Amino acid sequence: MALEVQGLIAGYGPVTVLRGVDFRAEAGRITCLMGRNGVGKSTFLKAMMGLLPADSGTITLDGTSLHGLPAHEVPKRGLAYVPQGRRLFGPLSVAENLAVGGLVQGNDAATLTRVLTLFPRLRERLDQAAGTLSGGEQQMLAIARALCLKPKVLLLDEPTEGLQPSMIALIQDAIRSLKAEGVAVVLVEQRVESVLKLADRVAFMVAGRIEKAMEVKDLTPDADVFRTYVGV
Repeated sequence: MALEVQGLIAGYGPVTVLRGVDFRAEAGRITCLMGRNGVGKSTFLKAMMGLLPADSGTITLDGTSLHGLPAHEVPKRGLAYVPQGRRLFGPLSVAENLAVGGLVQGNDAATLTRVLTLFPRLRERLDQAAGTLSGGEQQMLAIARALCLKPKVLLLDEPTEGLQPSMIALIQDAIRSLKAEGVAVVLVEQRVESVLKLADRVAFMVAGRIEKAMEVKDLTPDADVFRTYVGV
C-alpha cells in the first residue's frame, strides 16, 4: 500500500502555496514532513484530504485517484487527518466524539475496542466532556477519533506540540503501534529528536515543494539538512 502524490499545485485564491509537490508514504512506515514555518506543510495535508482543491497534480492511494474528490469522500477511501488544534467537539463527551469519528465505518465495536486499547486513558473518561480534558488527553481523543475511520493513512499535524514529556511519550508509543499494524503515518514534526526517534523517512519541504527526502538511518542530530531546511 502506498500513498502517491505527484506534481501537486494548490493554494488560496491567487496565492499559490504548493508548487509541484512529489511525495510518497508507505504502509507500516512513518514519514515525517519537516520545514520552516510557512513552507506549506499544513496546506499539503489539507490538500491531500480534499479540504483545499488542487489546481493540478495527482493523489492516489493503492492506485485509486483521490484528487478531485469532495472532502467528505476522502476519508471513505482510507485517509484520516488530525489537524493542529485538534478540532474536537468540546461540549460532546469522549464517547460521542468517537462515535462521530466512526460514522463513516458504521461504529463497529471492534474498532472502538481497538482505539480504547491504544489509549486506555480515554476508556476512563468516556462520559467526560471533551473540552474538559487535558491537552494531552484531547490529542489522544483527536487521534482516536481519526482511527475510528479505520484509515490506511493517518495524517498528523504536529500532534505533540505544547504537551508535557509524559504525554508526548504516550502519543509517540501509539504512533509506533499504528506503524506496527501497517498504517502509513505522515507526521508534521519540527523537533529533530522526535523525528529521529519515530520516523523511517524524512521529507524536507521548501517553498511549497519537497526539496529532499532521506531515510532516517542516514541522519544524525547534527546533520546539515536540519540546519539547511529547518533552521536548527
